[in-house]
Amino acid sequence: MKPWNLRVYGRKISAGKNLHVIADSSRKVSLSTWAYDDKQGQIEIGDNVLICPGTRIDSASKVLIKNNCMLAAGTYLTDADWHDIYDRTKPIGTTKPITLEENVWIGDSSIVCKGVTIGKNSVVGAGSVVAADIPSGVIAVGNPAAPIKRLSDEESLITRDAIFADLDLLNRNNREIDKVALQSNSLVGWIRNKCFPHRGD
Repeated sequence: MKPWNLRVYGRKISAGKNLHVIADSSRKVSLSTWAYDDKQGQIEIGDNVLICPGTRIDSASKVLIKNNCMLAAGTYLTDADWHDIYDRTKPIGTTKPITLEENVWIGDSSIVCKGVTIGKNSVVGAGSVVAADIPSGVIAVGNPAAPIKRLSDEESLITRDAIFADLDLLNRNNREIDKVALQSNSLVGWIRNKCFPHRGD
């Protein structure tokens, strides 16, 4: 799919295969790296990652998002303070790298702060503020976020790479979704939309 409503600023931004970005004009996705003095931000995104509407990732050192991670709508990852605590005219401030290990799921409207590592397979609940490391295989919630439950060792985890295991099936499914989503579209409707747009078009 075309990268609509995706803003990319700065150098050293990379992504692996099957990056899935969902955005719209009112909730754009923003990936930004900043350079100042000896600091240079970097955003490195692995394979099969899902990034949902309104997500922002800002880096002045490094944000590493490993394979199969999911970032829900409105999440914010920032590896810097963006201003010095004592000299508020000084950009960037303190900066420390962020790492999301494989298959991490960050819930809606959560914030991941500088210096944090979130362990493999962990889930961060909606609206959480992650200011310290989270271990692998847990559900963490709150402000500041803390583990409240360990994931079951008896349940098998199916990760996002399973979606891309059969590309023919994936393409067939996407065509069927398009048919349902676009079935009411017509040439007359397109002309009306261009000449006489309605609220919500």
